[in-house]
Amino acid sequence: MLVSEILAIKGTVLYSISPQHTLQDAVSTMTELDIGSLVVVDNGQMVGLLTFRELLAALAKAGQNWREAKVAGAMMRQPVVAAPDMEVAELQRLIVEHRQRYLPVMQEQTLLGVISFHDVARAMLEEQGFENRMLKNFIKNWPAEEEAAD
Repeated sequence: MLVSEILAIKGTVLYSISPQHTLQDAVSTMTELDIGSLVVVDNGQMVGLLTFRELLAALAKAGQNWREAKVAGAMMRQPVVAAPDMEVAELQRLIVEHRQRYLPVMQEQTLLGVISFHDVARAMLEEQGFENRMLKNFIKNWPAEEEAAD
């Protein structure tokens, strides 16, 4: 399975925020949309990624003034990215190796979407379900062996 296939299952809706927005804006957006990451975009280009992990670390660091803190100070500046033609095994390796639960999918300079650990798990379950149905159908319709003619 390829990353592009996971994106096709998930969809390519992107949620973004600018680096000048506040952490309060990010918290509100992520809570309202029930999402775990925001792509940080400046002048039409991805400049970072803000996930719950970075957000929580920034909240702890900023203390009581967290609402005014800027996304630019909390975001992951150079997230590991996936390519659409990458195999899912390589994607899983990147997720585990870099402990990054959300990976932007880039094709050259174009952001195609963001894939989460959850998206990978769901796609793998769907693929396994499809394979199981195919195998069961094959077994159910197993061709009868021809009797050997003597």
